[in-house]
Amino acid sequence: MEKPAAEVIKGDGWGRFPDNLEYHSGFGNHFESEAIAGALPRGQNSPLICPFGLYAEQISGTSFTSPRKLNQRSWFYRIKPSVTHEPFWPREPSHKKLVSEFDGSNTVANPTQLRWKPVDIPDSPTDFIDGLYTICGAGSSFLRHGFAIHMYTANKSMDNCAFCNADGDFLVVPQQGRLWITTECGRLQVSPGEIVVLPQGFRFVVDLPDGPSRGYVAEVFGTHFQLPDLGPIGANGLAASRDFLAPTAWFEDCPRPGFTIIQKFGGELFNAKQDFSPFNVVAWHGNYVPYKYDLSKFCPYNTVLIDHGDPSINTVLTAPTDKPGVALLDFVIFPPRWLVAEHTFRPPYYHRNCMSEFMGLIYGGYEAKADGFLPGGASLHSCMTPHGPDTKTYEATVARGNEAGPHKITDTMAFMFESCLMPRTCAWALDSLFRDLDYYRCWIGLKSHFSHDKTDVKSNDLQNGNKSGCESHHG
Repeated sequence: MEKPAAEVIKGDGWGRFPDNLEYHSGFGNHFESEAIAGALPRGQNSPLICPFGLYAEQISGTSFTSPRKLNQRSWFYRIKPSVTHEPFWPREPSHKKLVSEFDGSNTVANPTQLRWKPVDIPDSPTDFIDGLYTICGAGSSFLRHGFAIHMYTANKSMDNCAFCNADGDFLVVPQQGRLWITTECGRLQVSPGEIVVLPQGFRFVVDLPDGPSRGYVAEVFGTHFQLPDLGPIGANGLAASRDFLAPTAWFEDCPRPGFTIIQKFGGELFNAKQDFSPFNVVAWHGNYVPYKYDLSKFCPYNTVLIDHGDPSINTVLTAPTDKPGVALLDFVIFPPRWLVAEHTFRPPYYHRNCMSEFMGLIYGGYEAKADGFLPGGASLHSCMTPHGPDTKTYEATVARGNEAGPHKITDTMAFMFESCLMPRTCAWALDSLFRDLDYYRCWIGLKSHFSHDKTDVKSNDLQNGNKSGCESHHG
């Protein structure tokens, strides 16, 4: 359904966001939106002459021949087409901490459990682009298969420039400070506790209304995020389609001398100059759009009798592979919820996983880590690297025993990016002053609680010449 048209800026209105932005509701819907009534052509996508003398331009998120249920594209009707710019040139100075090719030439394999403390906001003026840096990833943007995990710290809005990611989709998780994001489809206000997906190829600007900002970014190459299948859960639960919000049409019609399009291509940045705002789309329709989601609207499912559910039950979005049930990247959250399982160790169990897990914390604490894992921090547990609750969490949980009644986890929002691919880690992440080099110590204190009648075993061991103090048993 068409929302009321948003404010149109014809002068120097850069960065203006009203408090009551209008949005379209729904995930994967085919929307249509007009900032001026009648700007959308009727009956066809590309008429000889578009209404109001606009240019028709399509943006395709999938190949033309993708199955209809997977096909993503939108049509823009804009004042000037996006092709109207000077040639691209490598950006100077180059951004040395963005990676899209994880071939070992610029990253290393490291199975160690890794954790980072929150990174300080820089003192020098730094916008979203300059403050973006890669932590780890796998695959290749050129081969259209893989992912990258970035973090960002910024203290200023982008000025007279827009960013365009040709490599893949960004899933942005702000942890500190709101983001005001202008896109070719319209504007989005994104607060900590919300996420935003900026699809491949869209041009956007990030403004910082609260000043300093910090957060996380997952990037996927060659696929797009979708809602996970619910299986036996049924038709409802987890993230509801209706709670995803897409922008409504909004445009600028004003000169922008020296405006720069900054394009990320294979992990490298290129600049192109133009003299107008890229946000000159008066109307659009399609299903390839930016969108945001409020994580507090997630409807979690949980154990109601015994055992701890697998974290997959908390999946918000998934970027699938060709193998059923195997994700290139899942976005999983650990929101406030009740714990009621009986005779059960309630925190996440100790495990080794064929998937790799990158975790972040938006606010509050995380149930499996009593100390050290802070909002704005991160951890990486790679494929088949063991991990689980720290010593303090384990001991406190066991001490409560089976007398522990129903307990509600409150005031927390942790998340996980989980991938089937084995990540390589960037050298600057491993060498970072914010890396917690003592992370492994959180498990060193775990003690053996093994206890049984050892009399006969010791006697047998001595008869068999076992004087090492280690016990051996044969069934």
